[in-house]
Amino acid sequence: MTTVTATRRRRTPDTHDFPTRSYDLVKEFVIALVVVAVLTTVLAAVFSSPDEKSITLSDWAQKAPNDVVATATGELAGTTTSAQYGPPYNHASTGQVLGPLQLQNWAGVRIPVDSANDLVITPLRGVSGDPVLSAALAVWSAAPAARQQAWAAAYADALSSAPDGNPAAVKPSIGFGPVPVLAGKFLRLAGSGGLEGTLDSRGNFYKGDATRGLLLLSDGAYLEDQARARNLGGDQWGMMNETGNYPGQPWMWLYTFWYQVKPFSTSDNADAQVWALMMVLTLVLVLVPFIPGVRSIPRWIPLHRLIWRDYYRRTG
Repeated sequence: MTTVTATRRRRTPDTHDFPTRSYDLVKEFVIALVVVAVLTTVLAAVFSSPDEKSITLSDWAQKAPNDVVATATGELAGTTTSAQYGPPYNHASTGQVLGPLQLQNWAGVRIPVDSANDLVITPLRGVSGDPVLSAALAVWSAAPAARQQAWAAAYADALSSAPDGNPAAVKPSIGFGPVPVLAGKFLRLAGSGGLEGTLDSRGNFYKGDATRGLLLLSDGAYLEDQARARNLGGDQWGMMNETGNYPGQPWMWLYTFWYQVKPFSTSDNADAQVWALMMVLTLVLVLVPFIPGVRSIPRWIPLHRLIWRDYYRRTG
């Protein structure tokens, strides 16, 4: 009798023995989908960051034409950031170093960029049907490099002395050579939208390399002004910020923190120094279980026992 009872208890009940009711699985799925979609849309509209439109070279020319002219002149003079950057674009400087280690030089020049020719002269050579521009390009090409740099440097100094850097306020001078014409035609090309396509169509098989366009844009003041207006500057914790008044990427706080304090905030090699410091801190974190004293902190301050008190109460 006992064996039969035990067997009955172990028998799996038949599903047909339970009461049933109709259930519309598709209806529940549709309702759940609609609710989640509505909540996602509403929360994204309320809490998401602004959808900032990308800055184009055409926008730059229309909103800051004086900056475009000054940047083109700087490229011709070889005084812009990209012209003096060093590897991977040119050999103008050693770049970031860490003590005796020339880290930036180790990779070498992998993306050669001649700022004057690649960013200004070559795009202008693609303009046809403009005899004034053709004559200016001919004069520029016939001059030695020292004369070219002297022309561009003189015009750059004149622009910096003009009110708001306005080219119209600069008095004509033979000492500028063809630079004013080249810079003015460059502004017209940028405003037409043709410059972006010219710069980005080179560099790889797919004709979509934006390196040169970004270098040109970053050489001017407009891009940085727009970034700082959105609290994205390096000294504004910009690495972890989002556009507008939004939290952004809080997990980047430690990395960007070092850029706010000396000596990193005033160092020309801050990128290499901060990277090295973060590698050291990461190594320390990995080696915590092997560092005497540090590994004993949980025994001295048993905070984990407070958090897992139920477990320790049961296990004694």
